[in-house]
Amino acid sequence: MAVYTEVSFEDLERLLEQYDIGAPLSFKGIAEGIENSNFYLQTDRGAFILTLYEKRVAEEDLPFFLGLMEHLAERGVHCPLPVKTRDGRSLTTLNRRNAAIVTFLTGIALRRPDAAHCASAATALAGLHKAGEGFGLSRVNALGPKGWRPLAEAIYGADTIEDGLTALINTSLEELVSHWPSGLPGGVIHADFFPDNVLFVGNLVGGVIDFYFACNDAFVYDLAIMLNSWCFELDGSFNITKGQAVINAYRQQRPLSEAEIAALPVLMRGSALRFLLTRTYDWLNPDPNALVRPKDPREYSKKLRFHNKVKHAREYGL
Repeated sequence: MAVYTEVSFEDLERLLEQYDIGAPLSFKGIAEGIENSNFYLQTDRGAFILTLYEKRVAEEDLPFFLGLMEHLAERGVHCPLPVKTRDGRSLTTLNRRNAAIVTFLTGIALRRPDAAHCASAATALAGLHKAGEGFGLSRVNALGPKGWRPLAEAIYGADTIEDGLTALINTSLEELVSHWPSGLPGGVIHADFFPDNVLFVGNLVGGVIDFYFACNDAFVYDLAIMLNSWCFELDGSFNITKGQAVINAYRQQRPLSEAEIAALPVLMRGSALRFLLTRTYDWLNPDPNALVRPKDPREYSKKLRFHNKVKHAREYGL
C-alpha cells in the first residue's frame, strides 16, 4: 500500500469540515502509486480521492497540477476534478502535508491492453494535448535531459541489478543529451501515460489519472512514453501491431510533422532512459516507509537496448 502518512478517522472528520461533500461512509488507503499517500473516500454524496503530497512533489508545482486538471476537465477531458473547500481552495493541509480532494473516476486500468485499447488510449492522449492549449501556467520537465545527469550521478551499484547497466546508462546519457531534438511542437504533456494511469469502461477510455509528472515538453515525447509503456510484451519484444494502432490513432487526432517522425527513435530511447534512471534509483534506494515494491528497472534496460538498434520510426509501426 502506497501510504506514507497515516490519516485517522478523526483527522478525516476535521478535514471534511472544510468541504461540502457530505458525511464519510468509508475510507481506505490505495495500494497503487509510489509518489504520494492516496486514500479512497466514499461519502453520502459520492466517491473521492484524498491525496497527501509527500516530499518528492514540490509544493510550488501543486498549483500547476491542480489547475491543469481543472483546465482539462473544462475542455472535456475525463480526469479527476479538484474539489474546492467552502472558501474556494483546491489545496489544503493535513498532518503537516499539503493535501487535496479530487473526484473519483470509475473504470479499470488494464494490465495487458490489446491493440484496440491502445488505439483508444492514443486518441485520448492526442485529445489531452489539444485540450491543454491555453492553460495559463507552465512547468519545466524536471525529468527531461537536463535532469538525467544529476540522477545518473546519484546512482551507485547499478551493476548489482544487471551486468553492464552502468555502462548502458552512461553511454546512452552522453549520446542522447548531445543529440536531443529541439523546436518540436509542444505544450502540456502528461509525461506518465502508462496503462495504470488510463481507466477503461469497456473498450473506451473512461478517464486519465495521475497528472503529477505533467509538464511542458514536446508532444511526440509523450507519444514515445506511451509507445514504450503500452507496446512491449512481457518477453521484451515490441508489438508492432500495437505500435501501429497507437501511432495511427494519435495521428488521426493530431498529425505528426516530418520533424516529429524523424525524432521519434531518439525520443523513444530518451523516454526509456528516463524511466530506467528513476526505476534504478528507486530500486537501489527504497523508501522504508513505502509498502509498495519499486518497479524492476530491467524492463526498461531491455527496451533501451531494443531502441538502440532502431533506425527509423517505421520500425515502431508508422
